[in-house]
Amino acid sequence: MQVALEHIDLELGGKRILRDVSFAVEDGQFVSILGESGAGKSTTLKVIAGLVPQDAGRVLFDGACVDDVPTHRRNTAIVFQDIRLFPNMDVRQNVAFPCKMRKMPKAERLATADAMLEAVQLAGFGDRRTYELSGGQQQRVAVARALAAHPRALLLDEPFSGLDEQLRDEMRKLVSRLHAEFGMTSLMVTHDPDEALVMSDVIVYMSEGRVVQTGSPAELLLHPADDVVRAAFDNSSSIEGVVDDGCFTSGKLVVPAHDVPRGPAVLVRLAGRAPFVHALS
Repeated sequence: MQVALEHIDLELGGKRILRDVSFAVEDGQFVSILGESGAGKSTTLKVIAGLVPQDAGRVLFDGACVDDVPTHRRNTAIVFQDIRLFPNMDVRQNVAFPCKMRKMPKAERLATADAMLEAVQLAGFGDRRTYELSGGQQQRVAVARALAAHPRALLLDEPFSGLDEQLRDEMRKLVSRLHAEFGMTSLMVTHDPDEALVMSDVIVYMSEGRVVQTGSPAELLLHPADDVVRAAFDNSSSIEGVVDDGCFTSGKLVVPAHDVPRGPAVLVRLAGRAPFVHALS
């Protein structure tokens, strides 16, 4: 499903939150909305889901305006940062809940829940209580519940922010795999530049309620359109990947590496310097 925003404006509590926000997500793309805290990222996601109505502009799904379509009929699913599992239900019941809301027969919805738990590598966990799970396992249940609704668009609001680095890396790989496997349009809010670089087909960079730049990960990394975008990618870090045919690749990030030999490599970002690729072998 294509998702498009056209000239979205929103004011909450007398404060302008979104200012003329426009961008499009093509069917099947994985798009990250990146920016500092308070940039309007999560609010943009809630506008797409219909949880917050905008003051001006339009939300379009496959070219049709959905501004008057209630949230439960937009065929989107959202995974929040704080997970929001139901403590009075077991894991299987949590995952099956959206199917129950759609009046799916009990046997079918429980079978769907078990299939989704298997997809997120939690087969056999259905009878457990949610408080018995680790943070990473709870996040997997939240993703499984979202997938159980068979959404045409999956919305992720900083889904990995409460996890340690190892779990974050596991969840990134899992979500990337599920996105490809289920063929959904996916939008993820994140404040982590490296996360956006390796997971996204397209990055939408927001600042102070506006879209500053939209483009591929390599475009934003190598050709930032504004100082605020440049600053976002100016912190020291490294991303492991591989060089082949003159290009460094890590996830969906592809950058030129013409003078680097083929094989394992690392993309190095140092403050105040252009990114460069260094061979590991």
